[in-house]
Amino acid sequence: MIVDLSVPVVNGMPVYPGDPEVEIAPALTVAAEGVNVLGLHLGSQSGTHVDAPYHIDDALPTLDALPLERFLGPAAVLDVRGLPPRAPITPAMLGTVAARLGPGTVLLVATGWDEHWDTPGYLSHPYLEAETARRIVASGVRTVGVDALSVDPTPAPADLPAHRVLCGAHAVIAENLRNLGPLLEAQAAGRPIEVSLLPLRLHAADGSPVRAVARIGRPSANALS
Repeated sequence: MIVDLSVPVVNGMPVYPGDPEVEIAPALTVAAEGVNVLGLHLGSQSGTHVDAPYHIDDALPTLDALPLERFLGPAAVLDVRGLPPRAPITPAMLGTVAARLGPGTVLLVATGWDEHWDTPGYLSHPYLEAETARRIVASGVRTVGVDALSVDPTPAPADLPAHRVLCGAHAVIAENLRNLGPLLEAQAAGRPIEVSLLPLRLHAADGSPVRAVARIGRPSANALS
């Protein structure tokens, strides 16, 4: 089963405060030119997207300098749904998925905040404490996704603590994911989950919109026993 984890890209969609607005309009039409072609104006951090380490530091790797393996792999899903607005995600909360973490694992953090997409409340999402980010990096994980606007609070502290820890370890951050509930159900049932967050091949970029998807497999023999 394939699960779409991406928000739709449409005119006027929510963007991080200060980022370019999304504008989509016909550039060519069948009626006038014989083909339909859209003109797109959007930022590299629009919609469901990935951050490269370069996003927060000119000295860190750009998007095209990262190995493709950083954008896909087996997923572990952390359930922190039910947290109040602007609540920290603490290191202790990692305990439920700690055994699943390691090199090559994609950690997805399910806050449930995708339910607030396109509302003022979307800015009040939970966020990763810096120490939580450090624990994630120490586990060997180098890909972290969240169903919220950012891994840091919005508005963020000037030093972007969670971003700085993750990006400093050359990790990829995926933001504005959605629909992580089915993945939590699959994980509880012992079904393997593979996630793809492959970006556009943009040269020297800080990030890119992605079509994030998950493939849910059959339960393992151990899960059935």
